[in-house]
Amino acid sequence: MIITVTPNPSIDRTLALPGELVRGGVLRVAASLDQPGGKGVNISRACVAAGVPTCAVLPVAADDPFVRELDRLGVPSAPVPPAGPMRVNLTLTEPDGTTTKLNAAGAEVSIADLDVLADRVLALPGDGWVVLAGSLPPGAPDGWYADLAARLRATGRRVAVDTSDAALDAVVAQLAPGSAPSLLKPNAEELASVVGADAAELEDDPQRVALAARTLVDRGVTTVLATLGGAGAVLVDATGAWHAVPPPTRVVSTVGAGDSSLFGYLAADLRGAAAPDRLAAAVAYGSAAAALPGTTVPTPDDVRTHTVRVRALDLSATAHEGEPSWQS
Repeated sequence: MIITVTPNPSIDRTLALPGELVRGGVLRVAASLDQPGGKGVNISRACVAAGVPTCAVLPVAADDPFVRELDRLGVPSAPVPPAGPMRVNLTLTEPDGTTTKLNAAGAEVSIADLDVLADRVLALPGDGWVVLAGSLPPGAPDGWYADLAARLRATGRRVAVDTSDAALDAVVAQLAPGSAPSLLKPNAEELASVVGADAAELEDDPQRVALAARTLVDRGVTTVLATLGGAGAVLVDATGAWHAVPPPTRVVSTVGAGDSSLFGYLAADLRGAAAPDRLAAAVAYGSAAAALPGTTVPTPDDVRTHTVRVRALDLSATAHEGEPSWQS
């Protein structure tokens, strides 16, 4: 089972433009699509599409249309009272796949609101994964994910964290063996920010990505899955490192592709797949999602895992030669 926690869910509104976005211009919209969103919600939707048991925990009124839409999609949910109205995130997509996102902040929350959400998560049974995903709403302490991850790990749960900015910084600052997340899923920019590297250099060099990710594994994270957009992804754990390259893909929308990548990894893990196969599933799912409009999640029929190329990375030689300059 995969339990997802989305403290800052959204209505994802995607507007497909007929041509290039022109700043200051007046443009007609070719198509519009509203979908229930937030990273955890996207992962739970992918679970349903693949027949993987899930439950989406999020702040939303039980009778809200958002919940009714989740019900229509077959997504089991565990709603808790929200602090305010659901935010709306706007995505503009151009015919060449260029995506522009305008994300709202969300409703201001109190510690009491967050305590109710955390208690709901901790009370749910299950022996699979708990995914803490997305931005934190205004008012939330930066360390909320780090603290909840540690509490879940203390109960023996496996925890995946996919976040950014101050929330990710707090998770990394509090890393310790036994309480660190079982899985971190940064992209190149996020990984660079927490290790002090250059994001462009990382995205162009899987070896550097693996070295950066290994520093987090050394500090207690069981596995790091670093997604690199069109360059694929890198997986690092205590046993090794691997890089996977996606098949050629006509990109329609990159929104939610990282969420699908994380689901692909977790679903393969639940099947008992080896590390390279988990990475291949992650990259195949992310690639499939990028070929779909809006935050549409791929089904297993959309995924071409057999076309993903995976290679092992040998970090031993690099380590003997000295660490990269950003680690010195």
